[in-house]
Amino acid sequence: MRRAGARSGRARWDGVVAVVIGDNPLTRREVVQVARFDAPVALSDAALARIDAARDVIDALAADERPHYGISTGFGALANTAIAPGDRTRLQQSLIRSHAASSGEAVEREVVRGLMLLRLQTLATGRTGVRRATAERYVGMLNAGITPVVGEYGSLGCSGDLAPLSHVALAAMGEGVVELGGEVMDASTALERAGLAPVVLAEKEGLALVNGTDGMLAMLCLALADLDKLLDAADLAAAMSVEGLLGTDAPFAPELMALRPHPGQAASAANIAALLEGSPIVASHKGPEDTRVQDAYSLRCAPQVHGTARDTAAHAARVAEIELASAIDNPVVLPDGRVVSNGNFHGAPIAAVLDFLAIAIADVASMSERRSDRFLDPARSFGLPPFLADDPGVDSGLMIAQYTQAGIVSELKRLAAPASVDSIPSSAMQEDHVSMGWGAARKLRRAIDGLGRVLAIEVMTAARGIELRGDPPGPRTGRVVEQLRRSVPGIGPDRFLARDIEASVAFVVGGGALAAADLLGSADAWAPAAAAAR
Repeated sequence: MRRAGARSGRARWDGVVAVVIGDNPLTRREVVQVARFDAPVALSDAALARIDAARDVIDALAADERPHYGISTGFGALANTAIAPGDRTRLQQSLIRSHAASSGEAVEREVVRGLMLLRLQTLATGRTGVRRATAERYVGMLNAGITPVVGEYGSLGCSGDLAPLSHVALAAMGEGVVELGGEVMDASTALERAGLAPVVLAEKEGLALVNGTDGMLAMLCLALADLDKLLDAADLAAAMSVEGLLGTDAPFAPELMALRPHPGQAASAANIAALLEGSPIVASHKGPEDTRVQDAYSLRCAPQVHGTARDTAAHAARVAEIELASAIDNPVVLPDGRVVSNGNFHGAPIAAVLDFLAIAIADVASMSERRSDRFLDPARSFGLPPFLADDPGVDSGLMIAQYTQAGIVSELKRLAAPASVDSIPSSAMQEDHVSMGWGAARKLRRAIDGLGRVLAIEVMTAARGIELRGDPPGPRTGRVVEQLRRSVPGIGPDRFLARDIEASVAFVVGGGALAAADLLGSADAWAPAAAAAR
């Protein structure tokens, strides 16, 4: 795309709104727009001016006879090795080539685009000392859709995400492997197709391109976007289970939430209560003929567990926003012209909340599975057939769907074990304490996928339970059941259950269930407006 100008806020690229980098910190929404929906980017004029000013500082230090780390010295444990001027370009190239050492399956395209964007934002702060041409090459790669292939393993989260970021820098040099238009090819071929020249790195640039927490931060931003929907889906699933299991809506009253005023708890309770409003099923057993005193914890305490996850996500969002307003590099160019080594590249702040989110997700999924299981047990389902089967004995109904949930929940509990406490020293003990934040982010992505599947099975199960009741559901949950039936048939003889599960996952994770329940808000708050039109 052709750049049509960079102003404060947003620019336009051939009619498509671009995210402008350099006037204000990126928002989480903008990260998702670029990473997941391919929104284009542009550098502001102010960012380019800062980049030029910082580069002047580096050029002056490069001519100094005294050693300066990363400019005229080696790296890490080799920081005391002086590098002659004629070898410094080779030094930067060698750094990138040796550090592009990832292994395993390629990480998702959106993750790589996210880390490229966040590294570019740090370059735009004018604290790294890169040249303008190098920063603009990252802009060009993002806008051309060139995505370096990065293996899943290789980052310890300190000094940042070294290996993943090195693969990106390697591609900018015209080396390594990238994906373009669904095709894997040499980086040099992709750059040529996009009309981009490879960069030849100068002093300090290699360090500036790899010393950052951008991969783990990108995955945190993406995870929070996913959780915005999934925690609403958890409230929806809980409401449907309360309805289908003949539960009461009394515990969700605002006066009860006020007695323990956690904001997440109040939000979940309000969602569940609103979804149950006007339900004939709930009204059918509110009289004195119902002798039950209280519902099981998995029904009654849903706001407390879901709310804890909401509050955890809110804390993680605050950490993400601080990180998005940060300049992560080592050494950094300070406003007074000093170039100073520091430890801001350590991923501990992000790693801790990534682990925290995995714990909360496991708890929400565990409660969801318990609600589903109640539907299948005639001793606890208040009149429903065993396993919600059409012909119990001949048919197994949804028996094994709960097995699938249980298997996922068991894995989520394992994924909840923190990665951030498992430091392994590296670089000849120079990097003797690392964050493992990249690993925490990778397992969080798997946990989010598992949560979506567990909730989808609960929605599928609760929908069948609701239909087996004599009274109709409430208007909002009723629309969910109605929309689900377009892809997942109701009760009947046993059929290929995996197909129903996958259709339910698509319905819930894809936002269809939330839209039917009027919980989605806008069509997709995280997608750029331009994406819907393309």
